[in-house]
Amino acid sequence: MSVYVVTGATGYIGSMLINRVLRLEKDAEIIALVRDLEKAENMFGERVKPIKVNLADRASMNDRIIKCDYIFHCASVTKSSEMISQPVEVIESIVNTTQNVMELARKSGVKSMVYLSSMEVYGEIDCSDGHRVSENELGNVDIFNVRNCYPLGKRMAENICYSYFKEYGIPIKIARLSQTFGKGVLPTDNRVFVQFARAAKNNTDIVLRTQGTSMGNYCAIDDAVEGIFTILHKGAAGEAYNVVNEANTMQIREMAELVAQKLTGGKISIVYQIPEDNIYGYGAQTGLKLSGQKLAKLGWKSEKSLEAMYRDLLEII
Repeated sequence: MSVYVVTGATGYIGSMLINRVLRLEKDAEIIALVRDLEKAENMFGERVKPIKVNLADRASMNDRIIKCDYIFHCASVTKSSEMISQPVEVIESIVNTTQNVMELARKSGVKSMVYLSSMEVYGEIDCSDGHRVSENELGNVDIFNVRNCYPLGKRMAENICYSYFKEYGIPIKIARLSQTFGKGVLPTDNRVFVQFARAAKNNTDIVLRTQGTSMGNYCAIDDAVEGIFTILHKGAAGEAYNVVNEANTMQIREMAELVAQKLTGGKISIVYQIPEDNIYGYGAQTGLKLSGQKLAKLGWKSEKSLEAMYRDLLEII
């Protein structure tokens, strides 16, 4: 019997990883480290054991030992608005919690572990010539931009993971996720792609708060979950892997046009309402195009198109 520990278990990715274990591993034990016990109990059945814990509280985490086989560290702030309004707390939620979870892994005898990072760690890289960014490349991230508390925090967290691998031999692998959605998106999710889907569902115009020229990299949630499990079982310790469907790379406004034309038959339009300040906390404009070749070499495939991802999303909105 395998024992899994999942942080951020009531979040989108964490909950979908748990659902995959529940569906395919009938004898597995799942321990969910959460802040809200009632929320976790309502989301999952009896096979999931929720434990209330503050991952950022080093004193309480130091005494915690949970024997387990696998850990998915998913916990992190994901709301862009909080990255603008509460950068200190965002850094704490990324950096401090990662070190505490790595300490937990060191004591638990874990066989394998995946840290969920982000494509935002890459910063600014020129992909104008069609270049695809691999895992060994990093660009500039402005340290005097408060929104960058998130990508800089993720970079530091990755270094913490690597340091625990080098010093203590923790079998940690890093999944650098592209934008991931489709089935099971939580009702509270308000990211751009969900806003587009709601507009299509309600027959209202799509509102862009930027020029929409920033490049997006996407992957269907069910494909991404399989990618994360591939990293868990086949990935090399101390290494990072992009989780992306290369065919689903396009500008934000191109995605808006896809939704307006293919999902509503042109019944809705795209309008621009751009504020003077970045009050919505959107990341810096990027032309980033991720390569998924490293993970593909482990046998993983991501084939669901962006249109199919939206159709999955529309079914549950």
